Amino acid sequence: MAVKLFAAIYVGSSEVGMKIYEVNAKKGIRSIDSVKNIIELGRDTYSKGYLSAELINETCDILNKFKKKMKEYRVTEYRAYATSAVREAQNAMMAVEAIRVKTDIRVEILSNSEQRFISYKGMVYRMDDLDGIIEKNAALVDIGAGSIQISLFDKKNMIVTQNIPIGTVRIRDYLAGMVFDAASKEKIIEDFVENDIVTFRNLYLNDKEIKSVIAIGEPVQSLQKLAGIKGEDSTISRDDLDKIYDKIVNSTPEELAVKYGIPYERATLILANVVIYKLFLNNSKAEKIYLPNVDFYDGIVAEYVNSSVRNSAVRNFEEDIIASANNLAKRYRCNRVHSAQIEAFAVKIFDAMAKIYDLTDIQRLQLRIAAILHECGNYINMHDGAINSYNIIAGTEMIGLSHRERMEVANIVKYTFRYLPPYNKITSELETCNYITISELAAILRIANILDKSHRQKIRNVSAVVKAGKLIITVNTFEDFTLEAGLFESRAEFFEQVFGLVPQLKVKRSAEK
Repeated sequence: MAVKLFAAIYVGSSEVGMKIYEVNAKKGIRSIDSVKNIIELGRDTYSKGYLSAELINETCDILNKFKKKMKEYRVTEYRAYATSAVREAQNAMMAVEAIRVKTDIRVEILSNSEQRFISYKGMVYRMDDLDGIIEKNAALVDIGAGSIQISLFDKKNMIVTQNIPIGTVRIRDYLAGMVFDAASKEKIIEDFVENDIVTFRNLYLNDKEIKSVIAIGEPVQSLQKLAGIKGEDSTISRDDLDKIYDKIVNSTPEELAVKYGIPYERATLILANVVIYKLFLNNSKAEKIYLPNVDFYDGIVAEYVNSSVRNSAVRNFEEDIIASANNLAKRYRCNRVHSAQIEAFAVKIFDAMAKIYDLTDIQRLQLRIAAILHECGNYINMHDGAINSYNIIAGTEMIGLSHRERMEVANIVKYTFRYLPPYNKITSELETCNYITISELAAILRIANILDKSHRQKIRNVSAVVKAGKLIITVNTFEDFTLEAGLFESRAEFFEQVFGLVPQLKVKRSAEK
């Protein structure tokens, strides 16, 4: 890959900005210019529910200036992403269409899980010592204007991620209409936030001993300035955070802005940020906070490089998603030995068919997640496990999957066990989900699941190959396979309808275990 100039554009809750990067396959990523404009889109969305025409036009004016700068640098590619302030606005689609018409810049609205995963990728690309930090139990705390994302690591993989709707702009604006004296402000913010942090601790930390917190997001630069750190990766201790807290409560936002060079709008949010960090430290027993010099723009360029430059990944992000799915399966007491075997069978079938049917990597990932979680609903009620599984998956954020991709997984699981109606009968139910993806992956999972119907793991090994209009699945077993072989044909009919292939089961007997 030759050297490219790439622009990362961020339409956030409290700023609209752009960074220009030089991207080189051999030398990596280098930031060469940046421009940021403070504009509080979140104030409109979180208080009124929509973006005003005035703010949309102001955003367009900023983006048109960015276009000129991109032209000056001869930028060849860009990505423009909007997050919660646009995502949660009632007129979100109208806003991005107005931006497209007036600027010719296409802004993609990210789901929360996509947004946080991009931030995570930026951190991975920028932090050389990340593996050493997260293998000792760490929490990633990403404070945004609209919400907080807390993610937990275990043995180097992200296993839990939760979004809590208590972002700093929300807190500030909720409190704006209240009457109280300045001296009690921090206590009111603490009362506002603490219950959610304690609930997270009770649900997810249990006996986990979090050694450190990694802070990413907009507050980091302000914390670095208050701590006297100049723009490099750094750490602050509990004592350091207490000192920062004292500076904040004894100063007005105006004083903080002037003394520490923090934009005034950011200065009005810094107390809420520090209260959130203090409460998380108190509830997790962590002793220090890492402040990597990384922002959302770094995540955007990392996402671009990861998706467009061959062999560029510095981390197997897919395994983070799978680890998170496995942790969810553990939470709902799934039979992990059975699920792991079904996952392996499903992947074998998928890989045999991928090239012929243009099946994608994201579909392979969705199939793996569906296999891992296909019985999670039995924990609630075995009478209607498929619907319960659907509801669990639909209601659980999975970082790295978009809302549509997650809902497809939920439907794949649902229709692995239930009759899949014709497309025109369930169009409204599926919303933006791809009916073909659901039908194809459900058909594969039905076949894979029946191969271990007894949950006794009778199969020693399995192979799959497409040949002469048939999907030939060969299993090697040392046990009585009558049940699975007898049920196979009933599952084969749906598979044949979807793919136009006749599944054929060949059973080879082993003499001994």
